[in-house]
Amino acid sequence: MNIHLLIDGEAKAAASGRTFERLDPVTGAVASTSAAAGIEDANAAVASAAAAFESWSKTGPGERRALLMKAADIMDAKAGDFIAAMIAETGATGGWAGFNVMLAAGIIREAAAMTTQIGGEIIPSNKPNTLAMGVYKPKGVCLGIAPWNAPVILGTRAVAMPIACGNTVVLKASELCPAVHRLIGECFNEAGLPKGVLNVVTNAPEDAAAIVEALISNPAVKHVNFTGSSRVGRIIGRLAGENLKPALLELGGKAPLIVLDDADIDGAVNAAIFGAFMNQGQICMSTERIIVDEKIADEFVAKLSARAAALPAGNPREHVVLGALVTPQAAEKMDRIMADATAKGGKIVAGGKRTGAIVEATVVDHVKPGMTIYEEESFGPVKPVIRVQGEEEAIRVANDTEYGLSAAVFSRDVQRAMRVADRIQSGICHINGPTLNDEPQMPFGGVKASGYGRFGGKAAIAEFTDLRWITIEDSQQHYPF
Repeated sequence: MNIHLLIDGEAKAAASGRTFERLDPVTGAVASTSAAAGIEDANAAVASAAAAFESWSKTGPGERRALLMKAADIMDAKAGDFIAAMIAETGATGGWAGFNVMLAAGIIREAAAMTTQIGGEIIPSNKPNTLAMGVYKPKGVCLGIAPWNAPVILGTRAVAMPIACGNTVVLKASELCPAVHRLIGECFNEAGLPKGVLNVVTNAPEDAAAIVEALISNPAVKHVNFTGSSRVGRIIGRLAGENLKPALLELGGKAPLIVLDDADIDGAVNAAIFGAFMNQGQICMSTERIIVDEKIADEFVAKLSARAAALPAGNPREHVVLGALVTPQAAEKMDRIMADATAKGGKIVAGGKRTGAIVEATVVDHVKPGMTIYEEESFGPVKPVIRVQGEEEAIRVANDTEYGLSAAVFSRDVQRAMRVADRIQSGICHINGPTLNDEPQMPFGGVKASGYGRFGGKAAIAEFTDLRWITIEDSQQHYPF
């Protein structure tokens, strides 16, 4: 699979002629060979987007909507290509890859619906005979930096609303799934998007820092959106701040799922299994801490561990629930997390084995502060159960983290669950549902080290536009001198 840059509507090799290979995490075979962009290529992509902005920003909402809708249809039609690329590059299962395409196409259609919602307001003025307005206007060139873990969803989310709002975009693809992210550009290109409105840049891993810095510091780039780890998010936020550019950051998570003593245990187990192990736990909203009242913990853990032990893990090309982690190194990290937990008193009650990049669904009971699995985002299928004494301790443990993206609370008493949810420090909270959930029209984002700003629906309009104050005044008005 040979991947070229998408610049000014055309497939191009890197100016240097360099390429880089992405290896299949399961087989070790070459999954894709992609153009290794340099700073010259990155700046060319920005220049193309800047040149296209003047006309695209003046395009009517109907035309923008029609092109977006066509891109969504093309994405649906390319589902097989996306699935094959995701399996090869990231080790994802076909089911997860197919869901990515479905939701991503929905994100494009939701963005299309937003083209007529980018309005403004009339604001009463103290000046006589003055009409004052607040009007949302596109920012200019928007930089989107997308990750590998939900690559179609998050790559599409990085570009769809900016384009709908009248901006032009440079998408910096993940080094771990360049073919997947380049396919997103192809969908928009085939839909007839004007040249330069969407450009896709692929780069070798060793060049990532220099490419990102060049893109953010380019004067034509007016906004940055990034989805990825909190560690890298801090770097992106610093670079954006130094260049006085707004940023939307959706970063890591350590999502708590609280199971109160009056919870529907079977329902909570269902949510925990799905939230913890979908895509091998490699999702920012993945259930990372299962916090259970000790009154029901034995029954809950018995049911959870039985369900987890029954989940098949293996080559994602086979009929399995858990495929591979994105790299063998990511899987080796799970060994270290398990060893640390068991050395400090944790008990593995399900799973615990690894074969190359494939790790079984693993549950670690009796997790305490001081264990790596308690403190750090695992981003894999090794999940802790933390037993607590009552509601207050459950809330304290849920907030005992630097992260604050998603959360969940299980209780048969909805009013009680609402009170608990209100005290959890997170951008998202679900009552009697999994931590893992996304819909194109919902305001999506976190607090604390999980970032700031919101993707999704009307909330995203404020992120990808500037609110301008415009007045129409009486030319004969009185001045004091």
